[in-house]
This record gives sequence, structure tokens and C-alpha cells, in this order.
Amino acid sequence: MYSALCEILPPQSIRVKEPMKNHTTFRIGGPVDILVSPQSLAELQLTLDYCQRHGLPLVVFGRGSNILVRDKGIRGVAIKIGSNLQAMQVEGEQIYAQAGISLALLAQRAASNSLSGLEFAEGIPGSLGGAIVMNAGAYDGEMQDRVTEVQAISIAGQERIFQSGELGFSYRSSVFQHNGFIIVAARLQLVKGDRESIRARMQAHSRSRREKQPLEYPSAGSVFKRPPGFYVGPMIEELGLKGCRIGGAEVSVKHAGFIVNSGSATASEVLELIAVIKQAAQDKYGVDLQPEIKVIGEE
Repeated sequence: MYSALCEILPPQSIRVKEPMKNHTTFRIGGPVDILVSPQSLAELQLTLDYCQRHGLPLVVFGRGSNILVRDKGIRGVAIKIGSNLQAMQVEGEQIYAQAGISLALLAQRAASNSLSGLEFAEGIPGSLGGAIVMNAGAYDGEMQDRVTEVQAISIAGQERIFQSGELGFSYRSSVFQHNGFIIVAARLQLVKGDRESIRARMQAHSRSRREKQPLEYPSAGSVFKRPPGFYVGPMIEELGLKGCRIGGAEVSVKHAGFIVNSGSATASEVLELIAVIKQAAQDKYGVDLQPEIKVIGEE
């Protein structure tokens, strides 16, 4: 499988038995059989075509900020969009950018061009593509407020442009979570603003994140989606689970909505801790907490 891929892709785009812990913000995850980091859209299309023709299992991810890879790793091929495909261009009050660009970097570049609307993304560690898939948001802003068009490709190689009304945005969700298309680029509508005011808002968001979130530890961000009528962090605190630990997985003492890797945590330990929290929330509040992070890999 590796040698055949090497015939159509440059060697630097391929890694064999690559530990996924090196590619997730959780710093957790077993090896993937083959990791492909396409250097271009053409390489992405070649990889998809190869996997389709040979019936290979396929996982696509961005910068690994919202995933938990199981300890046995991933069978087949994983495509990492977040390493490359980072081009962007400013067109008046719009930005056209490829899916692999860091959302935080995109927000910084928007500010440099006096464009407002992405201040909420300051400090969000994911890629633009992943942020659209999850409809990422913070500080009263979400991707659905800014994305007007998405360029995507199906695993079968079909290219398509999705307009704003076709994106199916809702809380931490979009049509791309279930339609089989991979985001390769997007167009965002922003508004002209004062550069210093934009940067001041971003700096305020950055300070707030540092003060309230456990950025000093590896994590995948907020573990659970917010259920109606509750805030997850305070709920977990009220359950007495702040600081609860299983192996190296720990409910953050700084923000109980986060599970952190306090040292060599395994995916199994994280999943066990998630199960403990879910059961406690169900028992006390009758709330079925749903994970926001995506769990992938071999069980």
C-alpha cells in the first residue's frame, strides 16, 4: 500500500505507522497505517482516488484540535488537511482561504487588513475546514455568521460549491458532518473596521482564554456540547468532579468543561472519564451530555 502511494505522491507527503499523538492537541492516539499530508489539491484528489479504487478505510482531519484517537490507532489512511492547503487572499471585505489554514491565523490576518468579524476566533486552535465542519464559535460569534460559500470534494472525487443556504449550520454542527464531502476552501464575508479596535477585542478574548482555560495542558477543548438550560463547566463542578482523575486524564481544575492530558493519558482513560461524567449528569440532572469531540480509530 505504501509503495503504491509513493508512485503517485512525493515521499514527503506520506508517513507510515505514524503516531497520531503527534498530530492531535490532546497528544493522544495510536499509530495510523498511512498518514498523508497533501501538499496541494491535486495530491488530495490523487489520494482520494487511490483510496476509492482500492477500498481503503479513510479518515480526514484538520489540525487535530477536536479529535480523540483511540489507543490502537487508525487502520487504513488518514489525510491531514491542516499541514498544508493554507493559501488565502483578501478580496475587498471578503476572504477566500483554503481549509488547512489555522483559524487563529486567519483571524489575525483579517485584523491586519482591518476586517472585523473573526475576533471570536482568536486562540481557537483548529483549521478553517474543521471550524466550518463543527460550526465553531466563542464570545457570541460562530462560523455560520461569516461563511458564505464552501468549496468541497467528495471521497468519490466530485467537486461542488456549497452556498450559504446549503451549509446546514446549527449549534456545533453543519452539513459536512454527514454528507461525505471534504472542505478544501471557503469564502467569508467580513466588514471593514478599525484595525486597533479589532486587535483590542482579540487581545481581550486572548486574555480571557488564558485566565479561564487550561491552555497549559494538552486537551481537545470543551468536551461536551452545552445542553439546554445548563452550562457544562458549572454542572460538572456541582457534581463534585472537578479535578477527578483516571490515570493521566483529568477534569481540569481550572475549567471543569475540559478534560486535560496531565501526563501520558491514554484514550481509554479519557473515554472512561467521559463515561463517569455522563453517568453522573444523567443520575443527578437527567441530562444526557453529548461529546463535542470526535472519537476516531480502532476500538
